[in-house]
Amino acid sequence: MVHRMLDRAGSAHTVQIVGAHLTVPAEARFGTVDDVAAYVERVLALGPVGERFERAALPVVVRARRGHRAAHYERGGTTIAVPDSAEGRWALRELVVVHELAHHLDEIADPAHGPSFVATLIDLVDLVMGPETALVYRVIFGDSGLSATQ
Repeated sequence: MVHRMLDRAGSAHTVQIVGAHLTVPAEARFGTVDDVAAYVERVLALGPVGERFERAALPVVVRARRGHRAAHYERGGTTIAVPDSAEGRWALRELVVVHELAHHLDEIADPAHGPSFVATLIDLVDLVMGPETALVYRVIFGDSGLSATQ
């Protein structure tokens, strides 16, 4: 839902949420898996990310995955796998990469999309994409009944 909302933001990067118009930053799009890997490395090197998340000190490998329907995180190998086929180009976008990176940074791995993950994702979005985009996540998750309490 957040993806569609930001896709509809248009060139003005404006979304309407909670009755207000909000300007959100442009979302990064990546051309290759190597571009995703460079982005992940830069995010993990950000001071505020390292201060907030202990697991930011652990390097992440980014690799191409077969199939085009999903991206995923492999906790055991600290690996993010994204499709790189023509059909999988949807995954080469910042929101998808930040989602997978939140799995890496979340201290509590189970359940995979539980309250700890939701809080981690919102905090990470706030740090790398800005408070406006984090607000969009907070509102949509809240309206969906997803808890961000740890």
